[in-house]
Amino acid sequence: MHAHPRAARNYFVNKNLIITGGAGFIGSHLAIHLLREGGWNITIVDDLNDFYSPEIKRQNLKQINEVGHFQFVEADIRSFDSLRPVFDEGSFETIVHLAARAGVRPSLKEPRLYAETNINGTLNLLELARDHGIGQFVFGSSSSVYGINAKIPFAEDDPIQNPISPYASTKAAGELLCHTYSHLFDIRTVCLRFFTVYGARQRPDLAIHKFARLISEGRPIQVFGDGSTRRDYTYIDDIIQGVRASMDYDGAMHEIFNLGESETTELSRLIELIEDALGTKAVIARQPMQPGDVPITYADVSKARRLLNYDPKTKIDEGIPKFVEWFKSQR
Repeated sequence: MHAHPRAARNYFVNKNLIITGGAGFIGSHLAIHLLREGGWNITIVDDLNDFYSPEIKRQNLKQINEVGHFQFVEADIRSFDSLRPVFDEGSFETIVHLAARAGVRPSLKEPRLYAETNINGTLNLLELARDHGIGQFVFGSSSSVYGINAKIPFAEDDPIQNPISPYASTKAAGELLCHTYSHLFDIRTVCLRFFTVYGARQRPDLAIHKFARLISEGRPIQVFGDGSTRRDYTYIDDIIQGVRASMDYDGAMHEIFNLGESETTELSRLIELIEDALGTKAVIARQPMQPGDVPITYADVSKARRLLNYDPKTKIDEGIPKFVEWFKSQR
């Protein structure tokens, strides 16, 4: 049994890790990456809720299982009592907390559910980390915390007092809780602000996946605004590299990093790339801009480059064809 060279300080000890939301898009990629790396005992906690089809999450778990062994616990992070036995039974060094109710627009319809899951759920996990002396807590935050940011690109020390959706508010609150627990209980908390992540197994409700599905079926896609909104789209492999580095991060006790591609793509250009990869033209149904949507996201990743050796490599022009290749293989 060989320790991973970067973890030499653990001398031949398997590292024990919890991934919440591990049956989801980012979590399943992380689990597979770590199993391939070796030297990890992974426990996945996921409630397999119906925000999108639980069957997709079960398929993700199956794919992880093809790569290696892990523990799976079906539990809801809103329930402290269902989480406690998981922590009592294992001795974990690291939590990667990715479980959340995601999405800006759905959060406008169900703000209480978003607060219960994303705020109380995060608090539950921080409490358990404190009770069990877990030293490293990686929190999946979101670029949405920046709101309509006056300055671009967005940097980690820009103020985040102006979120414009309940989802964004809950992610900002999660970051604040991480800071509190780091300060009081000596837990290293690393908050990762993800910028629009895409790639194989992307959630079906996200724009790229939804557009690919509707265009390939010849159905109209809803485009909010005139197509000039811009997003920083980040390929899943680049995100995983950043998450993995943050698990080893041993600098400041509370740190925030942007993980983005650090390039912006106009919505109309994104649609062209999907059309090209599918070889089909989109039928566009124009809609007004939606409340809660921001006009631009754009990550300054210089801090992550400096402190995590984060190095995003996949440009949108190559990422979209890769995604579409996966998408076609699923149909």
